[in-house]
Formats: sequence, structure tokens, C-alpha cells
Amino acid sequence: MNQDELIKQIEKRLTTVHIDPKMENVGVVVSVGDGIIQATGLSRVGFGEEVEFKNGARGLSFNLNEDYTSIILLSDATDIKEGDSIKTTGRILGITGSDELMGRVVDPLQNPLDGKRLSLKGDLYPLEKIAPGVVDRQPVDTPLKTGIKAIDSMTPIGRGQRELIIGDRNTGKTAIAIDTIINQKKKDLGLKRVICIYCAIGQKRSNIARIIGKLTEEGAMDYTIVVAASSSDSAALQYLSPFTATAIGEYFMDKGEDVLVVFDDFSKHAWAYRQISLLLKRPAGREAYPGDIFYLHSRILERSSRMSDKLGGGSLTALPIIETQAADNSAYIPTNVISITDGQIYLENDLFNAGVRPAINTGQSVSRVGGAAQTKIMKQIAGPLRLESAQYRELAAFAQFGSDLDDATLKKIERGKRVAEILKQPQYAPMAEFEEVLSIYSAATGLLDDFPLEKIFEFEQKIVGFIKVKNKKLIDKLQMGEKMDDKTTSELKSIIESFKKTFK
Repeated sequence: MNQDELIKQIEKRLTTVHIDPKMENVGVVVSVGDGIIQATGLSRVGFGEEVEFKNGARGLSFNLNEDYTSIILLSDATDIKEGDSIKTTGRILGITGSDELMGRVVDPLQNPLDGKRLSLKGDLYPLEKIAPGVVDRQPVDTPLKTGIKAIDSMTPIGRGQRELIIGDRNTGKTAIAIDTIINQKKKDLGLKRVICIYCAIGQKRSNIARIIGKLTEEGAMDYTIVVAASSSDSAALQYLSPFTATAIGEYFMDKGEDVLVVFDDFSKHAWAYRQISLLLKRPAGREAYPGDIFYLHSRILERSSRMSDKLGGGSLTALPIIETQAADNSAYIPTNVISITDGQIYLENDLFNAGVRPAINTGQSVSRVGGAAQTKIMKQIAGPLRLESAQYRELAAFAQFGSDLDDATLKKIERGKRVAEILKQPQYAPMAEFEEVLSIYSAATGLLDDFPLEKIFEFEQKIVGFIKVKNKKLIDKLQMGEKMDDKTTSELKSIIESFKKTFK
């Protein structure tokens, strides 16, 4: 019996099935397979509406055809079979916004995964929502500090920005995001706290548990929410997870809070959507992804914004992660997400293998918000740093082909080596801004040109303690974030030179 004959037979049976007149709309399951349900009789169902099966299982209407509706299962239900009744609920899928979520681990349907009770009470926030318009936003001009020198100085992130982290597998993409979350523990003068949401999509459960363990150890879970859809969860839950994370972020943003959402990662999210779309028999496009994959990611990321003061002044910052294959940035998903975001932090395999951590390619990484999202002092010292880095990359490549170089070129190469060395940073060790300023200023202005390369890290570790003893007021000045005047610059230069003499 083909599907059309089966539909006709079930429609005949519908006339004999007793239907409660209080019910909005009742239908019958036609086929079941791979988490996709085909149902007929749901004449008044809407796209994205939640539906309910007779055994209490939940589903989401995803395809509306002339004869039947395609539904993706949201809960494990192995006992759904052909002929079972199904009803509409009149509800658009959403989450309950609540402060109770802080410090918790939930799945995309807000079921707790950390073994504790969660009794949610609050407003319903739909998973799908139109992004704020231009009039409702204000410019991105407040820094979101990552505590990573290479990012805060050369590719700064602002509150309300969307900055892509892109690179091959095992190059430290998640490490940057976790360090950024840990760094939010430090409260800067005059800046609001940042609530963090880590959205794990298609990750191994052991990886998710390790990340949660590290955040707990660093005291970061106090202001962090984890939304987890692991690789063992259904494609439907993996598809919904970034929508849930964004909706939770919007709840806090509407309260005037600053929120950071990490999507780890969008490559696996695209795979989950491709799986669902192919099972729904939607036409496949480039690399077998459906044609609306660009629209899918853009409608998630466009919801990141900094709201106007009239609407509370909250912000939602997004750090999507994309995994590339063999450094191929021209693949379909990377090019899509690059075009949606406001810049990218590009991690390179060769740098990682050469011991540069974080392995950020400063030449290809860019922030389209730029200096607007930096403090005045960071903007002041970042200018020479960019120049020194660019010159070093160019000269180092040239120097490989010959050793007969003039003194000026050798001097630039030596300084470039020290700048590259100072930008190295261990994992789980984000720095305060005044510490970043000390390190970057020392290398970029040439104060470390005569300093042994292998001692740079030790110098960086000890200089802060030295200044705290010798000139605590100078640190207080640097922490203000204001541009350094000639007197402050002179003080800083003399204290660094004084430390170099005492350094052993």
C-alpha cells in the first residue's frame, strides 16, 4: 500500500474516531521513522507550533504540505505508531525566562541535566523571534574583555558584537571562549557584570562535563548557564539548542543585563539541520546543505545586539565557533557565517604546532568594531603593536631566503620576535587589562629589544609584583583605562627599565 492510499484510509477512519469537541485540532500519525513523524488531519496547525501525541510525547511541526504535516520529535518516544492520535496545542515552542537558570545545566527543552530540581516560573520567551530593528539598537562601544592579549589589543570584542572563532579541529577555539567566560569574574570599574551562556552543540558528554568542571573550579558557574545537546542527543535537540541559548540570553538582556553567548559549534549545528532537512525530503543544495542554512544562522546571530537606553540598555554578544577542514575558509558554512558576523578570530594549525598559544593569526583575524570597543589606553598601545606584528610577518618570510640583512631590518625582526613572544599566553589564565598594557607596552615600544627571548615569560610574571611594591599608584592609573599622558608614560618607561636592571 503506498502512502497516498494509506492517507485516504486513515481519513476514512477519522470519521469514526471519537473526537473531543474541546480539542482544537486532532490528527492521525501516518508514518514514523528517524525522529520524523508524518501526520494527517491537522488542518489548523501552524509552522513551528508544538504538537502533542496521545502518550504525552512532544513534537514540532516543521513542514506543512497539502496532504500531511511533517513533525520532528522533541522527546524520546519509541512507542508512537501509525494510527495514533495527535493534537495541536496552540503554543509556539519557547522557554521560561527565570533567574533560577543561573549556574544550571539544562537541555534545549529546559530539562535540568545537573541532577537538581528546576521549578521555572516566569515569562515565556519564544525560541524564534524577530531580531531588534535599527531604531531599537545603539552603537557597540563598550568593551567585552577576554583577558587574552592578542584579542583585546588587535581584534577587540564589544558588548553586542558577533565575533566568529574559526579554525581547524584542536587549535584552541573552545579554549578562547572558556577563557573569556572565566575573565568575566573580574569586574571592571564602571562596567556591568556579564552573564555567560555556554551552548554545547553535538559535543561529547565527556567534553561538556570537563568544561563544566573547569568553570566550577574557576568560580565561573556562578554567572554561567550551560545549554547542552550532546552528540548522543537527537538532531532535533541539537538544532534547537542555539535558539534556546539565545532566548535565555534575551530574557536577561531585556532586564538590562549584558550577556555573552558561546555557540560551540555552528558546524555541528549545520550538520544537525542538514540531517533533519534531508529526512524531511527538502531539496539539497551546496555540500548537501539545504538552501536556507544561511538564513538559519543569520536569524540566530542577528538577535545579538546592544539595545537602546529606552529599552534598558542590555546587550547580547555572540561568539559562534566554526570548525574548518584543512584550513578551508572557502567552504559553504564558514563563508556563510563569516558574512553574518562582525569579524573573525582565525586560529591556524601551523602556529599551534609551532607552540604559539593561542594560535591566532593576527594578519587574518579582524574585528569590524575595532577601536570603538577598546578603552583609551588599550587603543593607545595597540597601534604600534599591529604595525610591529605586520612588519615582523613580512620580514620573517623574506629573511628565510637570505642572511645578509641590514641592521635596521635585523632590529625589526628581533623586536617582532619579542612581540610574538609576549602575545603567547597559557590557557585558563586571562589577564587584567593593566597587566596586558604592561606586557604589550614593554614589547611594542622596544624596551625588551635587548632582553633574552627565553626570559620574556618570566619577566611578564614578575613585573606586576615589582610595580605593586614600587609604585602602586601607577597601577591604579592604568586600571582607569584613560589615555596615558607624558608623565604616566615616562613613569612606566622608567619603572620597566629599573626592573630590567634588577631582574636576574
